[in-house]
Amino acid sequence: MTMRIETANEIARLDGHGQAELVRTGQIALDAPVEAAITRIEAVNGPINAIAARAFDHGRAAAARIDPTVPMAGVPYLLKASLEYPGFPCEAGSRAKQGEVATRAFPLVRALDAAGLIPVGMSTMPEFGLNASCEGSLYGPTANPWDLSRSSGGSSSGAAAAVAAGLVPFATASDAGGSIRIPAANCGIVGFKPSRGWNVRARAHNLVDDILCSDGLYGRSMRDTIWAARLLRPADKAVDDASRPGLRIALDLTGLDGAGPSPDVADAVHRAAALCETLGHQVEPAQQPIDRAALRAGFTTLWDYLGGEIVDHYGARATEVLEPWTLGLAERRGTVTPERLAEALAQIDRASRALAAFHASYDVVLSPVTATVATPLGELAPTRPTDALFDALFGFVNYTPLHNMTGAPSISLPLGHNDDGLPVGVMVSADLGGDDLLLALGRELEVAAPWGDRWPSIAFPG
Repeated sequence: MTMRIETANEIARLDGHGQAELVRTGQIALDAPVEAAITRIEAVNGPINAIAARAFDHGRAAAARIDPTVPMAGVPYLLKASLEYPGFPCEAGSRAKQGEVATRAFPLVRALDAAGLIPVGMSTMPEFGLNASCEGSLYGPTANPWDLSRSSGGSSSGAAAAVAAGLVPFATASDAGGSIRIPAANCGIVGFKPSRGWNVRARAHNLVDDILCSDGLYGRSMRDTIWAARLLRPADKAVDDASRPGLRIALDLTGLDGAGPSPDVADAVHRAAALCETLGHQVEPAQQPIDRAALRAGFTTLWDYLGGEIVDHYGARATEVLEPWTLGLAERRGTVTPERLAEALAQIDRASRALAAFHASYDVVLSPVTATVATPLGELAPTRPTDALFDALFGFVNYTPLHNMTGAPSISLPLGHNDDGLPVGVMVSADLGGDDLLLALGRELEVAAPWGDRWPSIAFPG
């Protein structure tokens, strides 16, 4: 029987640790968090469209047999539609994979199972994660909970929207060009991208994907984010809890195209800088010494290759089952010479070396996540002509690819809103392996400027 919405709302306002604590202390039944998520999804998801597939029967069955002694016993979460989980759909947002069902589990989802988390469904995403907005033909548009006329970002679109709206406290996300941080910034939650190699394997091997992509678990609080980052960290990556007062922070508002962000985004970053200074950190303007144009060209070349490999895989069926944006990327890949591909790969080493030297002088970098707030639905639609969408997409995604190319850790923090009430994420990035430094700073900023009680009106109407 479905839980009363009032009870579900009380549970949904808590983060993952809060829900687990109620279960552990016997204040609610072991299956109550899953029932709350099911009730919330049925009541709130409709206009947002964050859910790609429901797995309510699985969630209830798992709650009935869960070990109550594990850390997050009974706490629900969503899987991104590209993540394999045995018996669940594995569609990756594409009609080309519609109806496919996963049969294997990689270490990341096994770690979530072992911690007691229970999947209750899958979240929406753009086709194969190649866009920064979910507006494709398989799921339709996923709206931003703060403004239903705007996108939730991408590619972890439904994951961020669901956590922001309180459907679940956790959702898996992946980031090959900003796909954790961008939706987090658009939807007003925390989005942490770990260093390259600092999460256990989440999917099968792919050369370009393994270079660019990191995986994580969305949450709204830093304690959830820190716990998840360490749960999913390989055993050979040590935890560093050392206190780091008086950080040296570089303020860099210049994107990969050489331009700056919109005024409301710039204002949010400057206010975050001022907050850091009140906490005793040293902030000064300093541009990272990278060849931005070359790095952008290298990243987009690799992006074209991802699209091209997908089209190659589907062969003669491609034009029937793939979206225009994916097909357009493949056409662009056809113009890439071996020399251009080699240059794209060379940029990874050059930029990584430049940033390593830069971080000898600065502990972290403070910057925008995106050039503007969340885009209106339609602006990044995959049906737009390829050249027009390319310009719109990479004008918006102008900061995050740097860390995918270099493998550096990066976090989007929900520190700002513009005058229209739209979230503005602020990005903090560190040198490769500086994951715990970012997590500690995020926790410090959350204490100084709490965001836990900030919800879109659609989450708890009335």
